[in-house]
Formats: sequence, C-alpha cells, structure tokens
Amino acid sequence: MTTGTLNTLAAAALGAVLATGAVAEAESDDPIKLTINEWTGQVLTTHIAGELLGKMGYNVEYVTAGYFPQMTALQDNTVTAALEIWTTNIADAYDIAIGSGNVTDIGSLGLVPLETWFYPAHVEELCPGLPDWEALKNCPQVFASAETIPQGRLVDYPADWGTSNRDRLIGLELPFTSIPAGSEGALVAEIKTAFTRETPLLVMFYSPHWIFSEFDLRAVTLPPHEEGCTDDPSVGVNPNATYDCDFKRGDVRKVAWAGMAEKWPGAHKLLGALEISNDQQIDLINMVDQQGKSVDDAVAHWLAENETTWQGWIDAAK
Repeated sequence: MTTGTLNTLAAAALGAVLATGAVAEAESDDPIKLTINEWTGQVLTTHIAGELLGKMGYNVEYVTAGYFPQMTALQDNTVTAALEIWTTNIADAYDIAIGSGNVTDIGSLGLVPLETWFYPAHVEELCPGLPDWEALKNCPQVFASAETIPQGRLVDYPADWGTSNRDRLIGLELPFTSIPAGSEGALVAEIKTAFTRETPLLVMFYSPHWIFSEFDLRAVTLPPHEEGCTDDPSVGVNPNATYDCDFKRGDVRKVAWAGMAEKWPGAHKLLGALEISNDQQIDLINMVDQQGKSVDDAVAHWLAENETTWQGWIDAAK
C-alpha cells in the first residue's frame, strides 16, 4: 500500500464525525461509535455504514481500534459496533464478548471469506509438488530468509490480527517459521515484490482482496479441516499434535454493544441489514489501493451504484 493510501485511510479513521439531518425521533443523539481497523476493506465497509446512518439522522464517530481490543471496548460501549469480524482469526475474543451478555451478533456482512497460505504461481517451479502442502517439507530452503534459515519463512498476519499458524506449522511438522507482517500494506508489499522479482514467497492472506485480480496467487492445499483437529490430537493427519488440518472456513460477522438495540433501534436495524458482496468490496478496495481514490470517493461510488438496495434498508429500519 502506498504512503498516500495509508495517509488517506488514517485521515478517514481519525475521529471523523457525521451529523446529517435530524436525529431519529425518540432516539439518542449521542454518537454511534464505529470501530476502524487497519485493513482497507474494513475501513470501506465501516464508512458505508456511517454514511447510511448519517442519512438516517444519526451522529456517527469513527474510532480507531485494534482488532482484538475492540471486542473488549464493545462490552462497555466504549465503541458501539464493529462491522467486519472474521470468525476464523478472532480466536476466543468473539466468544468471550458474546458470552459476556454485553455484545450481540447482528448478522453476517455477506462476504464469503477464504483465509489460508498462498504462493505466487512461479514458485511451483522452485518447489515441485505444490500446491500439495507436503511439498513444503522438501523445500524449506527455497523460502528461507536470513532470520529463519535453515527453516523456511511464512509471512504471517500482523500480530494483532490473530493467527494459529505457529501451531499449524508444528502440527503439520513443517520446517517453517511464522514471521508476522507489520500491516496489511506490508503483506501486499511482500506479494508485489515476489511477483516483480520472481522470488519465492509463502504468505498468509485472505480473499476478498484486490490482489487476486492482478496477481496469480495460488492456495496451498492443506489437509481437509476436521472438527476437533485444533484441540484433539487424534483428529487430523498427525496423531501427536493439534492444528494438523486446513483452516476452518468461517464467516464475516457484525457485532454491537448489547444496549444499541434499545438506545438506537433504527440504527441497530440498519446495521443488521447491511451487506456487501466479495465483488463489490474488491471493486472498492481496487479504487482506493490501486487507483488512488479516497475512501470518501469509493463510498460515494458504492452509494450511487446501490441506492435501491440501501434505501430499502433505511426504509425498513425507520
């Protein structure tokens, strides 16, 4: 991600407040605080929600929050809602928040997520046998770096996103070291560099993302996911370890402070109805990360293209 893009996202995230129209009758005019995380898709989703709430007359504040810390902040209404929670990498923070009784799940965002290990297509010549995961046992040196040699390097999610890859590498007995990236932008930079220089790369990544429309990233075929493989050594390909299977295919959820439904019932209904497809989000991410458009411009594009849909959500929520 370019410095300009990061600056755009940072500017969009820092304390922006919407106050459009009159606050809905009999509802609080306190700001609804939506969390902003550091990846582009989440920023766009959240700003779409903020614009729609603004059209209904609510005050909206964007609050920059860490992915895991936001689950604690939701419990006491330090923040009001988080709109892009990937169930596959939130660990137990989601269950703890819901279990507290102070946070509620308000539905799926509509995205169909895929999270796993990817590699550039040209790496198949350097590590024969890919995409089968067992090929990685024979070529860790291909992926090694100065900090991991003789083990291979797996470029992992940023530490505050959550990851199970250290356990998975052990469970699959792969001679690789998980090295967290600093940000989504750092992950993208690793992928771009690998294709530009035709160098090896094994990277934890996700879809939907614009990167797949530009580069031939291929998924490693891991052993099929089986319920219990993350906590029962007898389940999976390694009888002596856990996490010896593929990632569980999850969902992308929306969550809110439990008091939101009473304090802002119309806003709660609107956020519950909000959905966005993979193709829509990829298009918007492309606009920001590749075309250099602002978050506001990308959101305005989505609003113009989907007015019938979002107007229906607003009418039903009033």
